[in-house]
Amino acid sequence: MDAQLSQRLLELLERADHWLPPASEPVDWEHDIAALWQRHALGGQLLPVAVRDAVTLDDLLGVERQKQALLDNTRAFLRGLPANHALLWGARGSGKSSLVRALLNSLGSEGLRLIQVDRHDLAGLPLLVQQLRDEPRRFVVYCDDLSFEGSDDAYKALKSVLDGTLTGPPENVLLYATSNRRHLLPESFADNEATRLVGDELHHGDAVEEKISLSDRFGLWLAFHPFNQATYLATCGHWVCQLGDAGDWDEAAREEAIRFATLRGGRSGRAAWQFACQWVGQQRLKDRA
Repeated sequence: MDAQLSQRLLELLERADHWLPPASEPVDWEHDIAALWQRHALGGQLLPVAVRDAVTLDDLLGVERQKQALLDNTRAFLRGLPANHALLWGARGSGKSSLVRALLNSLGSEGLRLIQVDRHDLAGLPLLVQQLRDEPRRFVVYCDDLSFEGSDDAYKALKSVLDGTLTGPPENVLLYATSNRRHLLPESFADNEATRLVGDELHHGDAVEEKISLSDRFGLWLAFHPFNQATYLATCGHWVCQLGDAGDWDEAAREEAIRFATLRGGRSGRAAWQFACQWVGQQRLKDRA
């Protein structure tokens, strides 16, 4: 009987093994400052990752107010003071994700640890937060380019972790998210059909209230807007000088930068970086010809 039971257990484990990802090295938070959360059928695991780049807060131009607000909020959190979950929303390519990476590069030495969670793995967010509850370090759980479709229930796990359970998130965990949408969920004209005027007060319908309630659980909202031409050119100049040298940023470069943004249909920090890569690369090719 014992032999049969042992055999059945072995068969069950072999089947379960197909659902598990390959084993990875455990995260060493003494040396690793960033990790990815990977959900699987039987739970999830943390995968240590190297920092993507060396971008600093000084590299990000045109978002001074947003930089200072997020820096102050994160420093308060690292020192055990009250701090808010943060939603960085607005125009594409305006520096939202870069600001979070720059924050890690600047504050990793002060104890900040960053865990990125893909939107499709949000269902495992409560499990991740529970694992971090007893850790001695302080973590920012980061969701990049976050948005949901109307039939997507993954946002409910996020709502629950933010402010929807009896225990709430542990004091050593904050959630930061970036999105092109202020309310994270799609908005349609039909949502306003149930809005009504009661006296002098405007009362939204249930659909609108549901969509607002998610983003409303982030205490810190930081809006990012398209660059004007002066900010765009200043950012182009910064990155051209960083990737090349000061001599690469001349009148010809400025004219080409304007043309580059016009062809792309907008000015942004991302466009400035892409222009700098193209311009400096082409200049170095000419030098070697």
